[in-house]
Amino acid sequence: MSSSSAAATPLPAPSPRPLSLGVIFLTLYIDLIGFSIIFPLGPDLLTHYLKLEGHTGALGWLLTHIDSLARSAGIENYAPVLFGGVISSIFSILQFVFAPFWGALSDRRGRRGVLLLTVAGTALGYLVWAVSGSFWIFLLSRIVTGAFGGNLSVATAAVADVTTREERSKAMGLVGAAFGLGLVTGPMIGAFLPHLDLTRHPTLVRLGFNPFSIPALIAFALSLLNLVWIWRRFTETLTPAMRAEAREPRLRNPIAAILGLDSPALRRANLVAFVFSVAFVAMESSLTFLASQRFHYNERENGLLLGYLGVCAIVTQGYIVRKLLKTMEEIRVLAFGLVFSAVGLAAIGLATHLWLLLAGLAGLALGSGLVNPATTGLISLYASASDQGRVLGIFRSLGSLARAITPMLAGIVFWRLGATSVFMGGAAMAVLAFALSTTLPKPVK
Repeated sequence: MSSSSAAATPLPAPSPRPLSLGVIFLTLYIDLIGFSIIFPLGPDLLTHYLKLEGHTGALGWLLTHIDSLARSAGIENYAPVLFGGVISSIFSILQFVFAPFWGALSDRRGRRGVLLLTVAGTALGYLVWAVSGSFWIFLLSRIVTGAFGGNLSVATAAVADVTTREERSKAMGLVGAAFGLGLVTGPMIGAFLPHLDLTRHPTLVRLGFNPFSIPALIAFALSLLNLVWIWRRFTETLTPAMRAEAREPRLRNPIAAILGLDSPALRRANLVAFVFSVAFVAMESSLTFLASQRFHYNERENGLLLGYLGVCAIVTQGYIVRKLLKTMEEIRVLAFGLVFSAVGLAAIGLATHLWLLLAGLAGLALGSGLVNPATTGLISLYASASDQGRVLGIFRSLGSLARAITPMLAGIVFWRLGATSVFMGGAAMAVLAFALSTTLPKPVK
């Protein structure tokens, strides 16, 4: 061949770089920091808006119903705890409704575009929070962030896209580590940032800035950072042919979507995950109260306790579970995790010495660190390749339902019957989840 003809031959276009698990990990981590910054701020938010508005408007209406619920449960001075639960529930209920829709939309339109849209919507919600000079605007910010909260299910579906069936559950351990790390980092940032108060400047106050604008702006900045990261590094994981196979997405009753799952194995695995989620969220919402009652922990010590739980979970999901799943089937890993969780919850409930509390937390962190990747992996393996986003969206929506209903119920049990009842009840639910898991079929790989 002559040199001229060789020169005329076009070079093949470079193929796009495949999406790495590291890119997904950072996407989730950044998102979860912003999501969890608000966690330590519930009581301070109530104090601020009560001072600003008293018992009038949207806040007054909400507090009237909260006080009525507390009195009917025979609980006094419970409004601050219930207030935090209600605010969390508004966000979680919206995620419960919208997560399956965003997941199904990503099956049909692609992961990258839906992620950009949901992260942008989340950023808008944080910006509204930053200028929420009244309580109803703050509620609007929670509604916006909850409605656009489909990032987690879409990013998890991308993990399924880029891994083989044999590697699926191990990769979900990395997703769990991102969750654990994000949910440790965010609350720590949120606990320290309110000391930076923009309300010293009257002009900013007139624009709606408030004592929580700095945490909100940090969350907003993290969402913008995530947008840039996704735009530059998150390559699409679904081919046009795979997208064409997906069903047309539509917003529907989430309960009907769950009951309408074609596979009995999918329905059963989701039930196992939901029952365990209720037990775990009951622990999360009650742990600091138990530590305060029995061990006289203050806010700083409770923060360290939650940090200890988070570090144990990160080690389990980032390292231990990935090693176990090389030699053990997901169903066995799930069973071991549920047993460890039941023992850990019982130990926490019975703990009268600090060593038993810490041992129980370590056991629970190990157990939940095995349960979460195993259930996510099983649900992904039971689902078809063209349905990953929708099915994992339903899975995430059930987790949101647990977060919507459990904190208030666990709080009522805690204050009426005591801490031991909450944690022994959680242990019983973990045992129930174990019994349900024994009927799960082995997934095809």
